[in-house]
Amino acid sequence: MRSVTILGATGSVGTSTLDLVEREPTRFRVEALTAHSDVDGLAAAAKRTRAAVAVIGDATRLGALKAALAGSGVEAAAGPEAIVDAARRGADWTMAAIVGLAGLEPVMAALSCGKAVALANKESLVSAGAIMIRAAEDAGARLLPVDSEHNAVFQCYEPAPGRVSRIILTASGGPFRTWTHDQMRGVTPAQAVKHPNWSMGAKISVDSATMMNKGLELIEAHHLFPVGADKLEVLVHPQSVVHSMVEYVDGSVLAQLGDADMRIPIAHALAWPDRMTTPCARLDLARIGQLDFEAPDEMRFPALALARAALAAGGARPAVLNAANETAVAAFLAGQIGFLDIAATVEEVLAQYEPDAPLTLAEVVAIDAEARHKAVSVMRRIAA
Repeated sequence: MRSVTILGATGSVGTSTLDLVEREPTRFRVEALTAHSDVDGLAAAAKRTRAAVAVIGDATRLGALKAALAGSGVEAAAGPEAIVDAARRGADWTMAAIVGLAGLEPVMAALSCGKAVALANKESLVSAGAIMIRAAEDAGARLLPVDSEHNAVFQCYEPAPGRVSRIILTASGGPFRTWTHDQMRGVTPAQAVKHPNWSMGAKISVDSATMMNKGLELIEAHHLFPVGADKLEVLVHPQSVVHSMVEYVDGSVLAQLGDADMRIPIAHALAWPDRMTTPCARLDLARIGQLDFEAPDEMRFPALALARAALAAGGARPAVLNAANETAVAAFLAGQIGFLDIAATVEEVLAQYEPDAPLTLAEVVAIDAEARHKAVSVMRRIAA
């Protein structure tokens, strides 16, 4: 029986993971579940799965969590340090699904145990990629990509040197793929979170709408599949059937296809190196009938170009990009800036802040904090 910890158990990826785990109670045992503030969702999941411990990130909610778990036998804890402690419990398999850089320290704690870590938190790898990869190697931990694109590459990738000529990440293009620049000026948060194919959280949905998500995924792929940044490409594929492709030097192209359901890549990582049955819809290509592909338009979606430039520059640029983007997306969702202001804010922060490459986790956190501060200043000027 494989022990499982889910960091971010009440979010979209976390609940999908729980759905799979609960379908095979003789195969998986839940060690720890964490959530940021959803006491009811966390307590219900912990009781259903008989988790050893449930941790709420908001320390003020500890009393409510204890009350909700009373009599269940599930241990309750609270606060950021308790989440890190949960990650260090040494589960055989940990789902890292905390959104944003807030997930970095728990991911690093999980990696230190030398077990399998399924990564759904791309922001941590974008901001601290070299540090994370080194930590995984030092501990003997296995990073398993859960993003549909990187999981697709993982399934098709042969790591032998010199074999791969291109890795092609597919992108749906988001809800505004055919919109003009002028049309996107008036985009509302409600429109931006309505992804045409995937059911995701608000932050990643907005990133998909700006195509920053695909830019972050380019940087993530650079660390997970070290073939060189010049061999990483993006291709818009509106149907979200082909999740990514790997082209080899002989001209062969291997692709992973499937329904647009996150439980498929999660199941692959959860059972790896085995496979497991899922309730997901089976692919019906005859019904779909046609698959379309087009080049991304980096003029209408400048976030992708910004991420590509940050990857090429290296150093601290990806961390600055991620911090500025997280801050701008939060402001957009709060109605404080416009949709097009997200990429504009990121571009301006990148132009004015170029710190040295981080060598430690503390340096990553410091760079992130300063980039967020600068983003706030930029947005104040935009909103004035």
